[in-house]
Amino acid sequence: MFEKKKNKPLKYWIGKIHLWLGLTSGLFVCFLGITGCILAFEREIENVTQPYRNLEVQNKALLPPTQLKQIADKALPNKHAHSITYQPGKATQVVYYNFNPEYYYIVFVNQYTGEVMKVKNMNDDFFRIVIMGHYYLWLPPTIGQPILTSATLIFVLLLISGLILWWPKNKAATKQRFTVKWNAKWRRVNYDFHNVLGFYITWIIIFVALSGMVMGFQWFSKSVYFVTSGGKSLTEFSETFSDTTAKAKLKLNTSAADKIWQSYLTEDPTFQGSLDVHVPENEKASIEIAKNPDPETYWKSDYRYFDQHSLKEIEVKHAYGKFKNTSVADKIYRMNFDIHVGSIAGLAGKVIAFFASLIAASMPITGVLIWIGRKKKKKNPAVAEIK
Repeated sequence: MFEKKKNKPLKYWIGKIHLWLGLTSGLFVCFLGITGCILAFEREIENVTQPYRNLEVQNKALLPPTQLKQIADKALPNKHAHSITYQPGKATQVVYYNFNPEYYYIVFVNQYTGEVMKVKNMNDDFFRIVIMGHYYLWLPPTIGQPILTSATLIFVLLLISGLILWWPKNKAATKQRFTVKWNAKWRRVNYDFHNVLGFYITWIIIFVALSGMVMGFQWFSKSVYFVTSGGKSLTEFSETFSDTTAKAKLKLNTSAADKIWQSYLTEDPTFQGSLDVHVPENEKASIEIAKNPDPETYWKSDYRYFDQHSLKEIEVKHAYGKFKNTSVADKIYRMNFDIHVGSIAGLAGKVIAFFASLIAASMPITGVLIWIGRKKKKKNPAVAEIK
């Protein structure tokens, strides 16, 4: 007669789910972790290795945005400028970005003299290439992004199931759940590394993973906003337009964009953040000004829109408007990218995000080694089981 099989405990089935989810998404998780490490200090590395980005503050008048655009247009003809960014201690960046035809250039210009410091094709930039891999796996966005975001979702489930598996059965087992036994054999060290360090990074990397899902899945992004706003729907970003019927009403000696830019400088002459000016490319477009008091992050930016013909401000209802008008949910929504890269907590946050990503990248490797070791034990029962 056959023996009656015992019912398997819940942790057994969770362990099976954890194993197969890990084998399914392991390569993608490892890839995302490694590329995330590379991107953690992107800005700091660029500032050191690309000296044309930096420019000493001088006691001279700044050239207006339309003049800098004209200078950049000569250095990069037949392209449409997207924005002009001023920041003390940095060369002005005139950004050229377009979807069809696709291109992305930055022209670095000395805002005091008009000298072109560098014309950079961002599609050839190392960090840009890594970003495209991290976001899209170097595939068309409609294909690559769902693949990587789905892998991130699986990774979130792995973190949750891993935490359940990590949870000690009793007080005696608690100590070994928090420390790596470094003087043990390598298999035990690998086991502890996977479990102990996996536990510690779970509380950090879960925010990195969830913020990645916000960027990758619209349904998840809207759900997070719905929860954080107490049941309100996310207002989608929409482009603002100027009233073309008011074209003849305004007579200016300078361009509308320069006029508004100058008003910002007059209003706050000691401003130390970044000022981003979007010069309208046609008569329908509006003028957008983004004033960011902390250029190391993005969420505090104050976005304002103006009619280029009347200079009247255009009010918006989406999250990317005046900072003082944003709700708690809007602020959380704006913080998402800064949370993802760790910059929300400054340099310390980036360091934490770097090591968390590095450990996350190692989890599939240590997990596979544990799995291979257990398969060998089944073939050789004499080998002592890891406790």
